[in-house]
Amino acid sequence: MKMFKKDLLDVRIFRTRDEMGKAAAKDIKACIQHLLEQKKMINMIFAAAPSQNEVLWELATDQDIEWNRVNAFHMDEYIGLDSHAPQGFGNFLKKHIFDVADFANVYYIDVSAQDTDKECRRYSELLSSHSIDIVVLGIGENGHIAFNDPPVADFNDPKAVKTVELDEICRTQQVNDGCFHTLEEVPKTAITLTVPTLFAGEHLFCIVPARSKAKAVRATLCDDISEKCPATILRRHNSAILYLDSDSSALL
Repeated sequence: MKMFKKDLLDVRIFRTRDEMGKAAAKDIKACIQHLLEQKKMINMIFAAAPSQNEVLWELATDQDIEWNRVNAFHMDEYIGLDSHAPQGFGNFLKKHIFDVADFANVYYIDVSAQDTDKECRRYSELLSSHSIDIVVLGIGENGHIAFNDPPVADFNDPKAVKTVELDEICRTQQVNDGCFHTLEEVPKTAITLTVPTLFAGEHLFCIVPARSKAKAVRATLCDDISEKCPATILRRHNSAILYLDSDSSALL
């Protein structure tokens, strides 16, 4: 493992994707256990993407974590998908961790909501009543965090949750990840937690494997901190760790 710091962000590079996932899960587990020594319950936000498979598996199958003292949220959801579609982020997380571990509560963004503004308000109110302790996230090929693509990302966003239009790089990534067969199948709009909502989490763990993310990783660590690469904001957080493998770190 190689370690260094960029501004406030801790960066850890591992030889393989599997080593990266195991190490991130170990650190997240330690953070959960430390927080539960101080609180009766904690609140976590999870990203839904194939890039998170390894860390989600390690966490979901860990018998030592008191998941019954953890409330879970997810950070984004497509608009317009069938409620049972496997591409739905709530359904992805349900399969990979929410139905595997025994959480106290799981709060889903409603993929079937007809009034998306009302759904954004509902989820915002849920988040406002649950101070977020841990965020487990990734970085998109365009540098997005959640669905805050560069055209819509706002580091000072007044909203906690909002509807957004997805840019083509983001939508194409969903095809490249094998989630959809064609670009035409990928929804054009989504509900997302905003950058300030994610940044407000007490501890951020960002897991980013694969060569397809190498340019975004380089931008995250080397470009100026701005909405042109939303993930650069991680460099301002007091407790954030970026986990990379040899592929995602190839351009550093």
